[in-house]
Amino acid sequence: MRPARAHPLWLAFVLHRVSGLALALFLPLHFWVLSLALTQPERLNRFLSFTEQPIAKLAEFGLVFLLAVHMFGGLRLIALEWLPWSAPQKTLAAGAVSVAALISGAFFLQVV
Repeated sequence: MRPARAHPLWLAFVLHRVSGLALALFLPLHFWVLSLALTQPERLNRFLSFTEQPIAKLAEFGLVFLLAVHMFGGLRLIALEWLPWSAPQKTLAAGAVSVAALISGAFFLQVV
């Protein structure tokens, strides 16, 4: 029998928690940048010109990936609570991460 931490659903649990933490850390920065539109528009313009850099585009890809992973992780939790669950849950969890990667990859390809 494999240890619980090697189970794919444990990895889905960890990914959901890490993505939630990363998004929670990102939100204050996001709100600060939004506040620049009201308080310091010239500083916002400088920041927006920085976002054209490839590293910023890569960071956007990461953000969209985290959002998609967190959303599908939440849907997985709802399914665990509301639906009868069977053996294929590993496949569903892996599918959720795959769809998250596809969504964020599609976004990345359109912004590059």
